[in-house]
Amino acid sequence: MLTVPSDAVFSQFDEEAMRMALAQARLARDAGEVPVGAVVLDGSGNVLGHGFNRTISGHDPTAHAEIVALRHAAIAMQNYRLPDASLYVTLEPCVMCMGAMLHARLRRIVYGATDPKTGACGSVLTLQSQPQLNHQTQVVGGLLAAECGDLLRQFFRERRQAKRKAPITDAL
Repeated sequence: MLTVPSDAVFSQFDEEAMRMALAQARLARDAGEVPVGAVVLDGSGNVLGHGFNRTISGHDPTAHAEIVALRHAAIAMQNYRLPDASLYVTLEPCVMCMGAMLHARLRRIVYGATDPKTGACGSVLTLQSQPQLNHQTQVVGGLLAAECGDLLRQFFRERRQAKRKAPITDAL
């Protein structure tokens, strides 16, 4: 399994795909969700699925952007296996999402910002490098990392500020 260093050179196609994922992340932010977005593209660049975080609004801990996008892509392809597809996501995937993406047998996973708390592509764990796994998926990180990270940092900054401004109520 190959993890390409964050200094990898990305194509214009890669950048356009990540910009689509960023657009999904902005939809998440606008809905009050953690701003993470994802898109799944086939080998020709056709969008098979897209998604943004919906864990809060959907009361669903599995409704991460990657899972939502994979579900759409699997329905579009009428198959849970997506061996010619690539998934672009604005934040390094967690263990749950990496497990689903490996199970879908994606050809390539490209992420933007690293996640030092739950990232499963090298930050905390490196799931794709486990020799016991029977599928090889290329994982590339760091595409538009600053823009992806800034969107997340701004979201959490605004949430912290709003929390500080919230009125204190006495509990009787």
